Amino acid sequence: MKIQPHSLETSHVSVPGSKSLSHRFLMAAALSDGDCIIENCLISEDTLLTMGALRQMGVKIGVEGTRVQVKGRKGRFSACQEPVFLGNSGTSLRFVCALAVLGEGPYTITGTERMQERPIQDLLDGLVKIQVPAKSVNGNGCPPVIIEGGKRIGGVTELRCGKSSQYLSAMLLIAPCTQSGIEIQVTEGPVSKPYVDMTRYVMQQFGIQLEREGYETFSVTGCQIYRNGVYTVESDCSQAGYFWAAAAITGGDVMVKGTRFNMQQGDIGMVRLLESMGCRIMEASDGVRVVGGDLCAIEADMSDMPDMVPTIAVVSAFARGKTFIKNVSHLKIKESNRIEAVVRELNKMGVNALATDDGLMVEGGRPHGAVIDTYNDHRIAMSFAVAGLVVPGMDIRNPGCVEKSFPDFWEVFEEL
Repeated sequence: MKIQPHSLETSHVSVPGSKSLSHRFLMAAALSDGDCIIENCLISEDTLLTMGALRQMGVKIGVEGTRVQVKGRKGRFSACQEPVFLGNSGTSLRFVCALAVLGEGPYTITGTERMQERPIQDLLDGLVKIQVPAKSVNGNGCPPVIIEGGKRIGGVTELRCGKSSQYLSAMLLIAPCTQSGIEIQVTEGPVSKPYVDMTRYVMQQFGIQLEREGYETFSVTGCQIYRNGVYTVESDCSQAGYFWAAAAITGGDVMVKGTRFNMQQGDIGMVRLLESMGCRIMEASDGVRVVGGDLCAIEADMSDMPDMVPTIAVVSAFARGKTFIKNVSHLKIKESNRIEAVVRELNKMGVNALATDDGLMVEGGRPHGAVIDTYNDHRIAMSFAVAGLVVPGMDIRNPGCVEKSFPDFWEVFEEL
C-alpha cells in the first residue's frame, strides 16, 4: 500500500476498544457466574481467536457490533477433543493455557508457525509447581502445549516473568477459581508492569479480591466468584499512539476521542514521551490532543510500554539527535522480532538505527521513502505508515496484517 504525504492540521479520530482489556474482560466474563455484557469490545483477528477458543471450551458468546454477550461458566470449562488454535495471538494462547486448568482432560493448544517459536516454558513451569501436568509437545518450551485440566487445587508457585508479564496475568485470572487459591512468587521481572495492573483492575471490577507485595508476591484466595454484569472497554491507547505520532512528525494537531490521561493502560505514557520530545499535550473533555513541535531525541526506558516502541522509533527518525530506547529486550519474542524489524526498516529509509543489548538507538535525520516489510506484524505496518505522511515513496507491504488488532486502521488513517 502506497502512502501519500499530505499536510495535517487539525484532526479528531476515534480508535477501537483496547485489545489488552478486551482479552481480559472476555476471560473474566467466561469465568463469571452468569450473563455478562462487554461494551466497546475490540472485534479483531486476535479477539475473535480468543472468542473461538472460549466457545470451543463451552462458553456461549454473541456479538452485535462491538457489544459482546458472554454467558459465564462459573470457572469450569468443557473438554476439547480437537486442538485449540490461537493463531499468533500471544495473549490469547497464554491466557487459554491457564484457563485449561479449570477444564476437563487434556487440552492441546497451538498456533501459527511464528507462535510455535514464542516461549511459554516459564508459564508451564509455574503450572507444574501447583501440580498441573503441563508440557511443550516438542520439548522446546514453545507451543504446541498440552495442559491437563481438572487439577484445580491451587497452591504456592514460583514464576519467571522476565519474558512476559502475561504468565503472571494468566495465573492471576484462574487463581480465584481454584480450591485453595494461588500464591505466586515472582522470581524474575515482571516486565510490562502496567499490564499486570490492568489484569488486577479487571479482576477487581468482577468482584475478585487479591493481595500483593509490590510485584514480587501475589496472593489470591480460592473459591471466589467472578460477578456477572455490564462492563465497558476503554479506547485503545496503543492504537491512539499512531495518530499522536502523526501529529508529532507533521507538526499537526490530533485529538483521539475517548482517551484521557488517567487511563488503565500504561501506553498512555506515550504522550509524555512525545511531550519530552517537543510536542504539546492537552486533555480536553472528549480526548487527549497532541500538537507537534520541533522534535529532539530522548532516552527512554520503555519496559512498561513495549508496544509503543516501533511508534516512538519512527518518530525518533524525525528528531534531532540520537534516541535510545532501553529495557525492551522482550520485544524479540513478539509477533516479530520487533527490535530487528524496526532497525532493518529504518535503515532502508536511510536512518541510522541499530540494536543495543536491551533495545535500540535511532539517530534522527532525513528519512527517504522505502518499501516496508511488515513481517506480518500489525505494529510494524501501522508505525511505518505514519512516516508516509511526510516522506514520499513509502509503500507498506501486507497492509492486511492490521486485522490482528485494528481492522479499520486504514480507513481511520485516511481521515487524517
